[in-house]
Amino acid sequence: MLILDAEAVRASYPMTEAISVMEEALCSFSSGKVTQPLRSVLAPPSEDSAFAVMPSHAEGLGYGFKAIMHNPANEARGLSTHIGIVSIFDPVTGELSAVLDGSAITAIRTAAVSAVATRVLAREDASDLAILGSGVQARTHLEAMQLVRDIHRVRVWSRTTDHAKDFLDWAHGRGVAVEVTATPEEALRGADLVCTTTGAREPVVLPGHLAPGAHVNAVGASVLGTRELAPAAVARCAIYVDSRESALHESSDICDPIAQGLITENGIRGEIGEVLLGMSKARTGPMEVTLFKSLGLAVEDVASGFWIASHARKGGIGVAV
Repeated sequence: MLILDAEAVRASYPMTEAISVMEEALCSFSSGKVTQPLRSVLAPPSEDSAFAVMPSHAEGLGYGFKAIMHNPANEARGLSTHIGIVSIFDPVTGELSAVLDGSAITAIRTAAVSAVATRVLAREDASDLAILGSGVQARTHLEAMQLVRDIHRVRVWSRTTDHAKDFLDWAHGRGVAVEVTATPEEALRGADLVCTTTGAREPVVLPGHLAPGAHVNAVGASVLGTRELAPAAVARCAIYVDSRESALHESSDICDPIAQGLITENGIRGEIGEVLLGMSKARTGPMEVTLFKSLGLAVEDVASGFWIASHARKGGIGVAV
């Protein structure tokens, strides 16, 4: 069995490769080659944290699962808010093949999926990037967006000024100039590419905040009861998801506007995998506002785990036990 900590995962999984792996995983999911239930979530009323287990089987890969703890309080501790493991099993013997750091995989694969969505939905000339949030996902999303679009301007908003400053310094070290804004509206004004990576429970994106022709990757609100976009803002958009089933059961960003009668379940235009496969249409015009609501799929973690473990073994990375 191979054990890969966060450093080993990052060394084995460059974003460019992750984008390709996620494209294949999304296509497999939408073509019916993946078997997985909705994630099982424990969210005790006495806790702010939640624990989720996400198993999956993908044809051509095998079985695996992610067990992840979501702890919002870790942001103040300077730790990832998502801590856990990804485990994969030998497709022939069923033996435990590898255990990988789940936080590092989540950070990379989530941004990689957003990059896939951006590549097929955003305008080709999208170059003005707004990021809401300044944590781990903000950083990986900046990296991912730069790989699929020619970014000329970056604005960031964060509820915590110090965190925004840390993000600015980090980006400066990568040669990227970032403007820190005082409000979400200021960050979003005129942006044609948006990534929302916050821990918000109440909407930070209102209907008038989104510019005509913008594409939005909404990734921060991943469980019921959390939301980043106001229902009326969602209703303005052509809506895409990673999984219809997940979105209709696990996303307040999608369920709230349905409950309010602003959209119907049929208002979801397609899964990203369906767009890639030509089963659903993508953007229909330069002024259309597109929204990708990302919840994260177990197959994304499992596919990442198999790819990382294979390349780590070839490179002599990780600890064999």
